[in-house]
Amino acid sequence: MRIDLLDPGQARAYLSRPERLRDVVRAHPDAPVVVLDEVQRAPVLLDVVHQLIEEGAGMRFVMTGSSTRKLRRAGVNLLAGRAVHRAMHPFLAAELGAAFDLPRALDQGMVPLVVGAADPADALRSYLALYIREEVQQEGLVRDIGAFARFLEAVSLTHGQQVNLANIAADCETTRKAVESYVAVLEDLLLCFRLPAFDRRARRKLATHPKLYWFDPGVFRSARPRGPLDAASELAGPAVEGLVAQHLRAWIDYRQTDMRLSFWRTRHGAEVDFVLYGAEGFVAIEVKNSPRISGRDLSGLRAFAADYPEARRLLLHGGFESFELDGVRCVPVADFLRRLHPARPLPVDGA
Repeated sequence: MRIDLLDPGQARAYLSRPERLRDVVRAHPDAPVVVLDEVQRAPVLLDVVHQLIEEGAGMRFVMTGSSTRKLRRAGVNLLAGRAVHRAMHPFLAAELGAAFDLPRALDQGMVPLVVGAADPADALRSYLALYIREEVQQEGLVRDIGAFARFLEAVSLTHGQQVNLANIAADCETTRKAVESYVAVLEDLLLCFRLPAFDRRARRKLATHPKLYWFDPGVFRSARPRGPLDAASELAGPAVEGLVAQHLRAWIDYRQTDMRLSFWRTRHGAEVDFVLYGAEGFVAIEVKNSPRISGRDLSGLRAFAADYPEARRLLLHGGFESFELDGVRCVPVADFLRRLHPARPLPVDGA
């Protein structure tokens, strides 16, 4: 049984009389699963779910949501100890199998709604507008929609970069505090995520500010303003790095491993795009969109190896062949993504 709280009528009915959920559930004793879709639109229902669980209703409740902000702001019952949290990410390349196409993924992204759309480009164009209208504007998450729209364009230019709130505020003609709250809104709406800096057993001065990524390259491209002066590499490089980031986050969540994802950067500019650290291993990954790799592309991994010789190193590139260069395994991005599966360990050997 599924209750769609995106339906305004259903949302109003359950908000005005939350106990209606108990009546509906009891009227369907043979339903093994009850799905509450977009539960943040009627958070009071969580109290009823809690009561039904305590009564031993004998059903499983699945509650989905696309925003955590309203739930936290309302201070609602989050069923601590009685519910398991699971994140749902865009498609993995392994899920699409032979249908996975790297150029298409970088251009249109991996959001199921977009991948399955008759016109993916049109679906992307309406995606952010839908969020701004239904989540940001209607819920009153920000006071100045114009400033927030300018912020969306400005923050799209920082995809895959360290966050400089002061610079973004200057571009948007608003305050640093406002920009900080806007970034929090994007994170709560699951549109962006911050990647922390790896500083375990640091031997040198490191950058401490996190990187910011859009959750999907198609949405990133949709948000980013483009014109005749924008080189293709300005989009392609960040897009492929972001695609790898979203796959690694999904792999960690679906595998339910303790591996943590971060990046590494020294104050002098040596950088590794991704560091995975946990009981399952210690891996440094550099991403290059170019199909041609030389020794210069390994500088960040070399610097990292000097500080962390225990780490395995991997370079992902835009070419079509796997090879080893100066002791570093170099693997095509598409091959790595296809082999990244939650049921298997991280594919660091490139085989």
